[in-house]
Amino acid sequence: MGIIVVEICNANLITSYDWDNLEVQFPEVSVIRMECLNLCGLCRTSPYALVNGKRIFAKTIEQCVELILERIKQELAEFEELL
Repeated sequence: MGIIVVEICNANLITSYDWDNLEVQFPEVSVIRMECLNLCGLCRTSPYALVNGKRIFAKTIEQCVELILERIKQELAEFEELL
């Protein structure tokens, strides 16, 4: 398992993104597909994911993926500061 966990709900629109490619691009990331993340109100209205437990959402899948990538890079930078 990676040091960054991205959780996605199988019922959300964001599942159409190629998450396997993200794990190749960032070996530190583990993408976990869940049946439900118990955020049904958000799930119905916006693409979203949880990155290390923090909600990331946007109006479009593309915007949401960009925000997720930014958060991953931020988490990696914070981790590197600890080393």
